[in-house]
Amino acid sequence: MAAENTAGGDPGRQDAERAGRAFQEGSKYDPWAIEAKWQKRWEEAKVFETEADLSKPKYYVLEMLPYPSGTLHMGHMRNYTIGDVVARVKRMRGFNVLHPMGWDAFGLPAENAAIKNNTHPRTWTNNNIAEFQRVLRRFGFSYDWRREISTCEPEYYRWNQWFFLRMLERGLAYRKKSRVNWCPKCCTVLANEQVVNGYCWRHEETLVEVREIEQWFLKTTAYAEQLIDDLKTLEGGWPERVITMQRNWIGKSVGARVKFGVADLAGAEPIDIFTTRIDTIYGASAIILAAGHPLVGKLLAGIQDATLRADIDTTLAKMRASSAKAEDLETAEKVGFFTGGYATNPFNREKLPIWVGNFVLMEYGTGAIMAVPAHDERDFEFCRKYGLPVRVVVQPEGVAPLDGATMKAPFVDHGGAKLVNSGPYNGLGVDDAIVAMAAHATEKGFGQRETTYRLKDWGVSRQRYWGTPIPVVYCEKDGIVAVPDDQLPVVLPKDVALTGEGGSPLAATPSFVNTTCPKCGGPARRETDTMDTFVDSSWYFYRYCDPHNDKAPFDSKKVAYWFPIDQYIGGITHAILHLLYSRFWCKVMRDLGLVTHSEPAARLFTQGMVLKGGTAMSKSKGNIVGAIDMAEKYGADTGRLYMLFANQPERDLEWSENSIDGSWRFLNKVYRMVERHVADVRGVKARAAAGSGDEGAAGLSAKERKLLQVTHDTLRRVTQDFDARWHFYSAIALIMTLYNEIDGAEPLTDGVRPEVRKEVLELLTLMLAPMTPHVAEELWEMLGHSGGLWTVGWPEFNAALAKEDEVEIVVQVNGRVRGKLLVQAGMSETGVIAKALADPAVAGHVANKHVVKQIVVPNKLVNLVVK
Repeated sequence: MAAENTAGGDPGRQDAERAGRAFQEGSKYDPWAIEAKWQKRWEEAKVFETEADLSKPKYYVLEMLPYPSGTLHMGHMRNYTIGDVVARVKRMRGFNVLHPMGWDAFGLPAENAAIKNNTHPRTWTNNNIAEFQRVLRRFGFSYDWRREISTCEPEYYRWNQWFFLRMLERGLAYRKKSRVNWCPKCCTVLANEQVVNGYCWRHEETLVEVREIEQWFLKTTAYAEQLIDDLKTLEGGWPERVITMQRNWIGKSVGARVKFGVADLAGAEPIDIFTTRIDTIYGASAIILAAGHPLVGKLLAGIQDATLRADIDTTLAKMRASSAKAEDLETAEKVGFFTGGYATNPFNREKLPIWVGNFVLMEYGTGAIMAVPAHDERDFEFCRKYGLPVRVVVQPEGVAPLDGATMKAPFVDHGGAKLVNSGPYNGLGVDDAIVAMAAHATEKGFGQRETTYRLKDWGVSRQRYWGTPIPVVYCEKDGIVAVPDDQLPVVLPKDVALTGEGGSPLAATPSFVNTTCPKCGGPARRETDTMDTFVDSSWYFYRYCDPHNDKAPFDSKKVAYWFPIDQYIGGITHAILHLLYSRFWCKVMRDLGLVTHSEPAARLFTQGMVLKGGTAMSKSKGNIVGAIDMAEKYGADTGRLYMLFANQPERDLEWSENSIDGSWRFLNKVYRMVERHVADVRGVKARAAAGSGDEGAAGLSAKERKLLQVTHDTLRRVTQDFDARWHFYSAIALIMTLYNEIDGAEPLTDGVRPEVRKEVLELLTLMLAPMTPHVAEELWEMLGHSGGLWTVGWPEFNAALAKEDEVEIVVQVNGRVRGKLLVQAGMSETGVIAKALADPAVAGHVANKHVVKQIVVPNKLVNLVVK
């Protein structure tokens, strides 16, 4: 693998660059040869292949399924590097580790690329998959490639269809009309993100319309209460930020539904509104309906003025064609008109004018609200604009009475406030009033307590080709008919015309559309929408447990062994939809009897982004650093080390070519150090050092004891960084400090026995192994071991040796405190300075500067003078 010209360009130039870099470092370290050698050995020994093993504790670590587009850059590699370190540490700790990889292979970009490049989406996708796999293999990630899946293959999406049919049987999949963003030129639905300033992202001159069309939905709302309640079980395992985002997206609201009768309109149904603040109902100034509310047409039927009616119809059309995004309407100018009708407030019998407003949507709540401008910002803006009265009904304590006529902003806080202008409820606190008024509404039959959710059902229909076909047909006699299980998968046809315009390509493919009804045998028409690609990624991690099963989505016994996922790793951008849909899917599978757990992932980690020039790496921004280019220039281990050392894994990091060069130099120095001592230590046995008592330190010289103290203390701290907190950057800094301490003790041939030297060098190698596995394997072999590191467990530190007293060192840069360090008492000046320079809190203040002076006060202070 390493011998191939994987970076592109001139192979002769690359070889010259490699030789020049190795010569400058004065080392025989050849990462390209070493990495190819050990990747071949891992593959031959089937090191990363795993099956269920009840004799070991299991550990399922997984990075989120990648979408194979273009080529992998260093921004992608951070996620995979973190996951690989975790997998390798757990293997060394004795766990049976499942670490798989696959491809989120369906999607609109593949279809658009196929149109642009005049190729088939499958060809484009599979070419990208081959490139992605090549890069991941080049970096030595410890995947069990036997379990590889690709979601665009029929053997995978067959089970998407199978799950859809099970949901259809249980009423969890259904079809209804829904407002969507529609591009008249693409003839397809657009996601909100594909609407740019009101125009299609592909056809910048085409104004997007909002239409009502028939769509398929999955009933996520049926699990809303479980989705929010089960977040409690994830606390401590998932980032609080993600839990909060999920909770807010589901948006549980406890309030009341109240009916407002329509005055003077025969046969009109009462208007239902939902409010979390029934205590403010005496302050209602109007009822405001969505443009699509069914009552609007009836209310406007009586308008005789043709000019007025034409103006209203124009306004209504604009409202109905406006963005379907609630967040857009929150910031848009509030627009509305009076319908001429009135509704009766059931609490005080007051007649309230009925308006239509552009900020009320049928998709949210009941499609109607009561406007209480004194106590709601949105209502305040609308009512001030149109001159509707502002009535204060909640008065804060300890301030002058609020005056609706002169208020500059609504009073929305209710802590300690009392009701006023609210009839028999005057003087009650807000919480007491809510309880009393909801009880009154229930007793009188015009309302009731109710819990609602912001969460909406999941629209899964897409008018595109490159996705899972929805497995139903339409028969004139029998209506919607499910495709029988024994006819799955409904396979995507290959002979389609992809133009990007004119509607779904499947609809224009008669050989696909025209079929036979499974129920009556008569002619039928296939559904031509395909599924949202979030369907593919909602359950893929279960398929890894049993990737080649052709009888079921997976064997439940195999899943029971591996699940839940012990560690899931991915970007914060997937904190809502992917994670929400996968949690929903898990609960559906539980109710189908396929699994026994309710949450798919016990722990979640969201890594920071890799930036270049202050912005996240992106091909569209032209600021990517190719992963394969870095592997060819420096070797994969250098790239891995840099990604782990540059910052804490949950924080963003700014790419620096100088810093990655520093990682390269460090690995060269470690290699040279081991090289220097190999002849003396290869044939000896390392000193037996494990243990917790002083017996591990018996018979040591002062120099040996010092070396072993710093080595075992480093091992103790690195173990903690790996096991407890994922401070990989801190672990690397500790290992660099250890290197400096060993180097500072040279010549080791003076006063350090070969068995002690071997122990120190072996422990240094083992600590590097999860992060830089190729060079660690090579060093291990150089030290005289015939078995690979995959046969070696994580070392135990000697507690007695590691127990040296620590002191806190203050680090100053140009006299200003920039950080504090815990170091071993008596650490050498060289070691203290190296650790100070490696500390992330200090590094930013010395980057790209020259250290002109170093002042060390032993066990107290370091001052770095820089220019």
